[in-house]
Amino acid sequence: MSNNNNTKVRVRFAPSPTGYLHIGGLRTALYNYLFAKKNKGTFILRIEDTDRARYVAEAENYIVNSLKWAAILPDEGPAFGGDYGPYRQSERKEIYLKHVENLIENKKAYYAFDSAEELEQMRENAKAAGNAHQQYNASIRMKMNNSLSLSEAETKAWLSSGKPYTVRFKMPTEETIEFEDAVRGKVTFKSNELDDKILMKADGMPTYHLANIVDDHLMEISHVIRGEEWLSSTPLHIMLYKAFAWQAPTFVHLPLILKPNGKGKLSKRDGEQHGFPVFPLKWLNDETNAEQPGFKEIGFLPNAFNNMIAFLGWNPGNEQELFSIEELVESFSLERIQKAGARFDWEKAKWFNKEHLMKLTAKEMLQPVKTANAKLLNHYEDEAIIAAIEMVKDRMTFYSDLESQAGFLFAAPESYDEKNVKKRYKLENKVHFNNLIEIFEGLENWKSANIEASLKSYLEQNELGFGAVLPPLRIMLTGIMGGPSVFDIADFIGKNETINRINIGLQQFEKLKAS
Repeated sequence: MSNNNNTKVRVRFAPSPTGYLHIGGLRTALYNYLFAKKNKGTFILRIEDTDRARYVAEAENYIVNSLKWAAILPDEGPAFGGDYGPYRQSERKEIYLKHVENLIENKKAYYAFDSAEELEQMRENAKAAGNAHQQYNASIRMKMNNSLSLSEAETKAWLSSGKPYTVRFKMPTEETIEFEDAVRGKVTFKSNELDDKILMKADGMPTYHLANIVDDHLMEISHVIRGEEWLSSTPLHIMLYKAFAWQAPTFVHLPLILKPNGKGKLSKRDGEQHGFPVFPLKWLNDETNAEQPGFKEIGFLPNAFNNMIAFLGWNPGNEQELFSIEELVESFSLERIQKAGARFDWEKAKWFNKEHLMKLTAKEMLQPVKTANAKLLNHYEDEAIIAAIEMVKDRMTFYSDLESQAGFLFAAPESYDEKNVKKRYKLENKVHFNNLIEIFEGLENWKSANIEASLKSYLEQNELGFGAVLPPLRIMLTGIMGGPSVFDIADFIGKNETINRINIGLQQFEKLKAS
């Protein structure tokens, strides 16, 4: 199928399966997806696997599984079908060969027979002459071993010999290359500053530059939305479109995702150093051979993850920060993508997850919470777990936080906040706790409101303030100062457990006060 007037929006996410998919790559996929859905267009996954030397067998599955987890589902692709395939570049070799031959016939490209040693010698000679940055370009090509410098007979002899060769693009000279980038505005390059890039490698596989142009044209891509690291390659791509007499798509180059300190591109090492993930799913660390958790395993909700990465380089132009995927589609526009790099903020990332988690009901959280806290919750009924979630939901950032925020609901504290015990508990108040135990033992309807009423009544009768009893009681029941209502906690754990924890607390507090 050929490229037409590009009236229909068709975009592609085209990762290379040479390693794990970084969140920067998933953000590129998300922006393509949002733009396609906003414009009722098509979102395509294409696997650019022409770099066979760096190919990682499981990387394609990782890419597809990451997209599925984030619910950024392609309309076309290797695992999704479509009419413009194959969608793996390794399966399109004959297509590229035909287009390379077209360029050679039209004198837009040429065969290059230079050996690695000859290329190295060229660079050494250039250095000796004071030109350390010599490229294989118009100034040097006629001095090299290629079909431009050799006779037709010599070229034919080389090609028929079976010796390896590459195909290079013949970059025109004295041309100004201009294009309009949707994020950066007008971008200008001089063709004399560009080299004759290899289009077909010695193994017969195309380079990214050729395959990317041919595929974008044949798949009728209307907008190329990709990372800014590809901006410097765009002039070559523009010249290739011109060489084929094809219409170029609209280019959109996205800002980098920066380290937390804003200095340099976010990398795997930043995550390892600061203790946060930079990959969507779990991955195997080649250096330590240990499996590392991704955003999914840490406990991020797909909605929260998408919301978070959407804001790494884009904003809606108003004060709203929390978006569902449907709201992101509705609000997204290329005009709101920023030029400057976007600093990754782990605390802000967690905030997004916390806010999205709070939008769920306790019942919706039940199964993921049970999975994330399996050891703690193994013997408890769903009803009790839902009640616990209700009590601490607004304190949780991840499903796994139930244990840290409400572990005391399921198991008595093994230690106490010593500093607060010494500060808040007075030995002379032991009599009041013994009196409360008697009151609690006689309380027939053990409910939060009744527990609270009986305790308040006792305090009033004895002219005591809340501070005399409530903080120490909280520590006796939970081990810590923070948490939900003391009366709700007592209601949850039951009368016998409440009294038991008070008795143990009185014994332990005396020891702590004496130490």
